[in-house]
Amino acid sequence: MSRLYRKVLLGLGLDSRDGHVRITKGRNFRLVGGSNKTHEAMQEKAVKFNEHLDKRCKTLDDINEKEFYDIAEKIGLDVKDK
Repeated sequence: MSRLYRKVLLGLGLDSRDGHVRITKGRNFRLVGGSNKTHEAMQEKAVKFNEHLDKRCKTLDDINEKEFYDIAEKIGLDVKDK
């Protein structure tokens, strides 16, 4: 039976001033907005996060909170609420 809901990383960029709406969807992530520089940085972090999940042979649905923060720290994500 497939799950109705899946966990995803959500990236929201608020610094765009050029009027361009940037949206990127990928395995385990959705990224919206931001300047070109910010959006590219979010894409890089999302891809790195997925690489770490692959190394662990896990999906975002499979990891616990400690594993999430461990990966986030390793890739340099700025996570406020630990």
